[in-house]
Amino acid sequence: MSASENISTPAVARPTPSIVRHLPYFAAAAVAVFAAATMTFDGYVLNILMQATTFAVAVFGLTIVLGLCGQINLAQAAFFGFGAYVVGLGTTDYQMNFWICLVAGSLLALAAGALLGMSTLKLGGHYLAMVTISFQQIVTLIMINAIWLTKGPDGVSRIGRPSLLQSQQAFLAFCVAALAIIGYLVWHLPDTRLGRAMRAVRDNELAAGVVGIDVVRTKIAAFALSALLGGMGGGLFAGGFAYVSPDQFSFAESIVFLTMALLGGVASPIGAVIGTGLLILIPEWLRFLKSVPGLYLAIYGLSVILIIRFMPDGIWGFVTAGYDRLRPRQRIAIDAPPLQLSPATVGGDIVLDVSQLSKHFGGLKAVDEVDMTVKRGGVHALIGPNGSGKTTTLNVLSGLYNATAGKVMLDGTDVTTMAPHLRAAAGLGRTFQNIRLFRSMTALENVVIGAERPGNTLVGKGDAVALNQRAMSALNFVGLGPRANELISSFSYGHQRLIEIARALAANPTLLLLDEPAAGLNSSEKLELHELLKRIAAQGLTILIIDHDMTLVSEAAQHITVLNFGRRIADGESMAVLRHPDVVSAYLGTE
Repeated sequence: MSASENISTPAVARPTPSIVRHLPYFAAAAVAVFAAATMTFDGYVLNILMQATTFAVAVFGLTIVLGLCGQINLAQAAFFGFGAYVVGLGTTDYQMNFWICLVAGSLLALAAGALLGMSTLKLGGHYLAMVTISFQQIVTLIMINAIWLTKGPDGVSRIGRPSLLQSQQAFLAFCVAALAIIGYLVWHLPDTRLGRAMRAVRDNELAAGVVGIDVVRTKIAAFALSALLGGMGGGLFAGGFAYVSPDQFSFAESIVFLTMALLGGVASPIGAVIGTGLLILIPEWLRFLKSVPGLYLAIYGLSVILIIRFMPDGIWGFVTAGYDRLRPRQRIAIDAPPLQLSPATVGGDIVLDVSQLSKHFGGLKAVDEVDMTVKRGGVHALIGPNGSGKTTTLNVLSGLYNATAGKVMLDGTDVTTMAPHLRAAAGLGRTFQNIRLFRSMTALENVVIGAERPGNTLVGKGDAVALNQRAMSALNFVGLGPRANELISSFSYGHQRLIEIARALAANPTLLLLDEPAAGLNSSEKLELHELLKRIAAQGLTILIIDHDMTLVSEAAQHITVLNFGRRIADGESMAVLRHPDVVSAYLGTE
């Protein structure tokens, strides 16, 4: 762990401009559209290609909600059905324009997805899966039984198409073009602010909240975008086949969509296309076995199981992992100035004012009427024996727990009832005792998310260059700039601690909460951590630190507050507090 502030990234070639790097994609898409429009296909092949193309658009939605955001959605066929039925009923019963119906169906699906997301925000894992399954079953029952609306099991036939796309082959070419455009947008979503927020929520919700990401809004956005693409795929499906019925949008189809995503690789739109194509083509390849009862389904199921078992990241994930192992990792040159911290000063001499703060878990008073004042520009330590309520206090201060009673003022603003992302926007940054990094990302990507904190006046909104420079400055400050583009898994425990601190510093907080930063470090790493704390404090940033290393606390902190059994037993200048009889008794016991 180097403490040098002046480390710079090695001088290497800058990345190729985006438009040049993506020329092969655009060329391949143009060839695919041209082939779909000009090649001669019989009706059977056209139907297979139409199904694969429209299904792939819906599977892109699962790439967003499951692959990017980590939220289970087993109702994609319901959203697919929304788009299909709006196009079907709109163009037949109401003689509406196809394009208006396609947009209306997509927006209906988006609204339904947002509502489903809002109703399931506090759920996760199998509970979330159960809710989405129930939603899917309800929609299917409505499609079957609401004959006055959906025409029931008979379905909707003679669905209209745009006048310029009346032939099935012309409509297929349009669907391929739509697939290419949507795939490109989904491909680049992970590199946007929303995409990074989704990835952060997937990797670690607690960390995402405290760095300024609105976890609730991000999950809703993921569900809504997934449903939007499901509805769009359904609308194109209805136009392509000119007929829809309830059995095409059942729970079984949602499982098919999910399998397609997992088979190809849920993290990538390319994987979605591969998985969709394979799951539609495998049955066709095995048609010659249908004469043997059961054998076709057995081989079909076994093929899918083997691929998922031996390629847990999907086919595309397997391919890209092998490619990454073979090619040298490119270092990206980012000219970054030395890190500058400019914490806000609107609250006068007091940065944090805590009064009568309490947190009770039933009858357990983990924090009991604690008062604490943290002055601007120094290092304030919060210490106490194990179980004294230190980390609980930090969790209440950062909004991870709601206070039972009391008041928290941050730089003159009452943040007592604010959510974690709003406290981050107000200037609160923190690290965790158990390191919480976004482990699927590089060090630079982790720190960029910190730099994107709402209210960070040192980075312009939407300025990608400034974000990267700010993140690189923070990594240089902790000595890890040359390794900015390495994945978190390649770093040692001590270096991961530094990355977490860099992420907090990049946000330019007013107050930095450090929860046992020396835990797990060896003696030399602790010395370097102490020097790092000195350099941070020298730039005027206020630090509230929890740690059991009394040497580090006594050397770094000017003021100490001591807790025992949730109550404050001492508060004042460091040396005086450490010699206080109650503090000595709490740590060493009495003879």
